[in-house]
Amino acid sequence: MGRKISFDYDRALDAATLLFWKNGYAETALRDLLEAMEIGEGSFYNTLKSKKNLYLLCLQRYQEKELHARVHALASAPTAALGIRAFFGRILDRLDNPNSPSRLCMFAAMAEEEVLAEPDLRKRAEKGLDDVRTLFLARLTHDRDEGVLAPSLNPPVVAAVITTYLQGLWRMALVGYDRGGFEQQIETFLSGMGL
Repeated sequence: MGRKISFDYDRALDAATLLFWKNGYAETALRDLLEAMEIGEGSFYNTLKSKKNLYLLCLQRYQEKELHARVHALASAPTAALGIRAFFGRILDRLDNPNSPSRLCMFAAMAEEEVLAEPDLRKRAEKGLDDVRTLFLARLTHDRDEGVLAPSLNPPVVAAVITTYLQGLWRMALVGYDRGGFEQQIETFLSGMGL
């Protein structure tokens, strides 16, 4: 029989997610996690096992809470072109939010040496990128096959390029962010891709 959890698990996981999102994996110390989660070291290790395991749980939480709106925007639009624009619109909405812990997506933040050096974390980073690319690929392939997009459009290549651009957008937002400028860039980029 497992031990009974002696703390508010959901609240603790939300607090840890915000801390990882704000500071990144490498810069988030266990001591800071324990303080934010309001739990002791014993409870932490008995329930969550390790910082890495907690980080993976927090990434899942982030995906469920933050990425859902982006995925819905992409999937529910009548065309791939509109869906991809709506997807980027949701990202800009997040960047506009002054209460965001960071201008960087938690998955985009995984592209750092300390994270990628850990095989389990590298695998999760690769899966996150592949999941996004696959979403774009499915929408693009459907529209090309239905004749909405040009038959010459290469969905795997276009999906990969959009995924790469997305990672760069997050990084550039760290340097400086102006929604109007980003909207112009996104429109020029997508139009140039045949969308």
